[in-house]
Amino acid sequence: MRVQLFAIAATIFAFGALSFGQPSQPQPSRPDSAQDDQPEVACRAYPKTTQSYKRKLWDGYEISLGPAANSEGGGDECTAAIYNKTGRVVYRTTGFNVTFNEMLTGQDFDGDGHPEVVFQTDTGGGNSCCWEYNVISLFPRPHKLFDIAEDGADQFEKDAAGKMVIWTRVEAPDVFSGPMSGRPFAERVFRVRDGKMVDATPEFCGRIFSDQNGDFRVWSTDLTPENLRRLESVAQPDGDEEDIARSLLARAFQHVLCRQFDLAISDLNLWPEASRYQTEIAFAKGISDDFPEFAGRLVLAAPTR
Repeated sequence: MRVQLFAIAATIFAFGALSFGQPSQPQPSRPDSAQDDQPEVACRAYPKTTQSYKRKLWDGYEISLGPAANSEGGGDECTAAIYNKTGRVVYRTTGFNVTFNEMLTGQDFDGDGHPEVVFQTDTGGGNSCCWEYNVISLFPRPHKLFDIAEDGADQFEKDAAGKMVIWTRVEAPDVFSGPMSGRPFAERVFRVRDGKMVDATPEFCGRIFSDQNGDFRVWSTDLTPENLRRLESVAQPDGDEEDIARSLLARAFQHVLCRQFDLAISDLNLWPEASRYQTEIAFAKGISDDFPEFAGRLVLAAPTR
């Protein structure tokens, strides 16, 4: 089961002390919450949480979080709600586990000069697959801005202008089975515009394809000319070659996210010829929702390359 300590550690670019009375200003990066002396405001289905929590926010709002009173044990064991000054519920989230993220609450995600409230909800029944950040604005009236999936380690930072930048780890198309921890991932970067997350990955590809990025360092180690020759020598990657192949899929997918489509094709052309066609078709299927034109290009070109 994914414990909350991991979820918080995954928030690599943490923020400093939060002021619930005013929108917070960018703070120096630090790895922990400013409220370390306070108990974590979280509910867990296992081991079962019995305590409920309340926290005051700003403008008369407050949160309540704890075990759901009428849970039927189907992923609704924990619940959190935001109440307005009259006691009416204006937002609720329910899941197998729920956490009030005090480290991100108080940050201005949408740039309107007002702070947001952030919960983390486990919607996957405790199977470590499906956490998400829930970002809620209270101005000018309570409304959910968006959910941010936690497929991998999400990161939050402010740019030079003080605007929020959201880095998400997204799973690359994979042709192997196995645990999620071994699957290829890439970086997708978002800005918030008009209250919505907008893909801004191409702005950051210089940083992604540099030694600043851990993935790039892995690719530099795994995708050496010698290792690529080893990969080409097998019909279907297995064993050590499977690790090389996963790095190749991750780099190809990162090129796609950066809109570097020709470079993505160059990477896919390094796949063993005997299984290249099937791999390209599977890769195209994995990106078809977000990049339908390039997926179609792969499908049409695959049989002739």
